[in-house]
Amino acid sequence: MATTNAFETRRRSFAKAISWRILAAIITSCVALAMTGQLEFAAKIGLIDTSVKLLIYFLHERVWNKVNYGRVPAPDYEV
Repeated sequence: MATTNAFETRRRSFAKAISWRILAAIITSCVALAMTGQLEFAAKIGLIDTSVKLLIYFLHERVWNKVNYGRVPAPDYEV
């Protein structure tokens, strides 16, 4: 079983935000393409959506990192 720490680093939060936004951008662009049939327009929507939501997700992760709700404290020892 992997050891988990109570807090994530900013670097980890950023890496998670990037990986999620790449996947979400692909989904958003595909939906926009299916709805409009315009590749360039769909790509622009995907890029703008990703840029805005990447920042919001990162900030959201950092705020939640300060909230202890639902966390289990790490044990003082390991076996």
